[in-house]
Parts: sequence; C-alpha cells; structure tokens
Amino acid sequence: MTDTNGHLRRVNPPHLSPPTGFSHAVTATGGRLVFLAGQTALDADGKVVGSTVPEQFRRALSNLLAALHAAGGTAADLARVTVYVTDVAAYREHAPELGRIWKELAGRDYPAMAVVGIVRLWDEQALIELDGFAVLP
Repeated sequence: MTDTNGHLRRVNPPHLSPPTGFSHAVTATGGRLVFLAGQTALDADGKVVGSTVPEQFRRALSNLLAALHAAGGTAADLARVTVYVTDVAAYREHAPELGRIWKELAGRDYPAMAVVGIVRLWDEQALIELDGFAVLP
C-alpha cells in the first residue's frame, strides 16, 4: 500500500506488519534536503520544560517543526525522524497520547521513524530527543 503527498511517497507494503505511527519507507523527489539537529524540550532560555514524556515530546516536536519551518519546510516534508528516549516503557505507555500530539502538531502523514532507547541525553532532565531530515520540493 502506498500513500502519496506531493514529493514524498509513503510506502507500507501489505506483507509487513501494519505501521502505527510511522511509515515503513518513504521515497522522496525534490530539490533540497534539510537535516534537522536533535531537539529536546528546551525553551528559548535553554531550560528543559515538562517532567513527563508527553510534555517533553510536545515541546521537542514543536522545536523540531520550528527548525524545519525556519528552513522553509512543513511537517509534510519530513522523510525521517528518530526518537531517542531514556525510558522506552514510558514511551510505550504514553504511545496513544504521543500519537495524538503528533497528529495535532504534524498531521496524519508519518515519516519513516525509529524509537531508540538510550541511557541519557545531553541535558540530564531531558527524557526525549527528536532528530530527522526533510525533503523540500
């Protein structure tokens, strides 16, 4: 099964498990790549805000999208996102809420994604970090 959105094509073959909150593959045609640095729940003063995975996910995704918008892109241009989380069990527990936050901020098109459990992030208070890349038309 494939889904198209302009210059990105989301590919989800029927013989793989149904994707929930991600696409199995994304093909891209376009003229410009945007590589997005890891974003945590930092506010404009460089302080981590939020104490839960959903609170920090909302802020980290907002920061990632703000960087993308500043580079001329939109959430629909995201081809790949990696989520780094210090507590995979907490991420799984909050997955439905994280999905709602994603849809609210980024829409219904999912990039290729991975969730990676890690020991800690640069800022000790940070629970989650998102990075990725986008393809602009």
